[in-house]
Amino acid sequence: METLKTVNWIIGIVFFLCYAYQFLYIPVVWFRRPAPHGQPKVNDFAVMICARNEQAVIGDLIASLRSQTYDADHIHVFVLADNCTDDTALIARVAGATVYERSNKAQVGKGYALSALMDHLCRDYPEGFDGYFVFDADNILSPDYIEQMNRTFSDGQDIVTSYRNSKNYGDNWLSAGSGLWYLRESRYLNHARHLLGTSCAVGGTGFLFSRAVAEEMGPWPFHTLIEDIEFSIHQIVGGRTIAFCPEAVLYDEQPSDLRQSWRQRSRWCKGALQVFSRYAGPLLGGMVRGSFSCFDMAMATMPAYILSAAALLCNVSLAVYGAVGGDDLMIALRSIGEMAAQMYLTMLVIGVITTATEWRQIRTTAAKKVLYAFTFPLFMATYIPIAVSVLFRKIEWKSVEHRVSAASLKTRGKQEALPF
Repeated sequence: METLKTVNWIIGIVFFLCYAYQFLYIPVVWFRRPAPHGQPKVNDFAVMICARNEQAVIGDLIASLRSQTYDADHIHVFVLADNCTDDTALIARVAGATVYERSNKAQVGKGYALSALMDHLCRDYPEGFDGYFVFDADNILSPDYIEQMNRTFSDGQDIVTSYRNSKNYGDNWLSAGSGLWYLRESRYLNHARHLLGTSCAVGGTGFLFSRAVAEEMGPWPFHTLIEDIEFSIHQIVGGRTIAFCPEAVLYDEQPSDLRQSWRQRSRWCKGALQVFSRYAGPLLGGMVRGSFSCFDMAMATMPAYILSAAALLCNVSLAVYGAVGGDDLMIALRSIGEMAAQMYLTMLVIGVITTATEWRQIRTTAAKKVLYAFTFPLFMATYIPIAVSVLFRKIEWKSVEHRVSAASLKTRGKQEALPF
């Protein structure tokens, strides 16, 4: 069982070496002030929304786009109804969007849908737009979202991502765990990166890229299971920096069903393997050339999944082997318990800090905010069996069902409703 202790010690050290730097991001956010914005420009924006059977929520997003403080004449909303069997296309048209429809059961996934939508825009609007927003159909935007994003975009940034909040944080420990992770990613990863002048990463929705980026890449060429991270890494290894706008707040729906949450995160883990296998060389090359952003993206993409899977497989295998050989099983259980306690406490610190500093942003009761800070480590621990399972399973892209509408939020009480 000494071997098991040694293995856990080595895994713990590697985790520390890979991720200790992220704790240094925390005081950066607290003490470093952002640079002032310049004079904002008037830009024409294309808003791209890919939607598959999203009739329950698509209207809310378009309504929030129509209610922006930014001049509506410069916001052009486009929806791709992707393999829909419901009234998504009809609702989007009635709400005022330009709608395209796609039926392709062979090429399934958001990356392919974005490719089709951008191809339509290239053909129908050859003059192009100054910037291109990407949103998911379940999103709702704060009223000044595009105005704030435009301020950062006008500073000369080619790609800008935003602050991601949750519509249904208080549903249960799953939605809260996912929501808290995005709050932490927004405040203590992307915000810190932006303040330090390194690159952020886009998170699937709520980001903007320039005409130059669109012309360079053509119709969206990223088709892995996590096309957002593939896009981020492609831009970073190519020398671009992704900026962050903390004032632009987006709300989206988090899975509150274990099956859907598990399926979604399985796709993310499998996608991380796909992306890392494709970009390991360019990321390593960037790290050799001194790019901290390449190091940061490499750490964000791969080590946690590999180390988590290795920890579970090694502990189970060595514990069983030792027990069969007559070793004291309690030693193995104690070693596993010590490692689990360390992981729980680390995630608890992250959860408590994020909950405390983003307290006013979280839309639920005070009791739930406190409770879900303590369940956050348990949510993160479920990534371990997920990381192991995707090594042996084929994962395909599947949509996540969205049901939380603006109308349903109004019935939940003041703490749950959105602040506008």
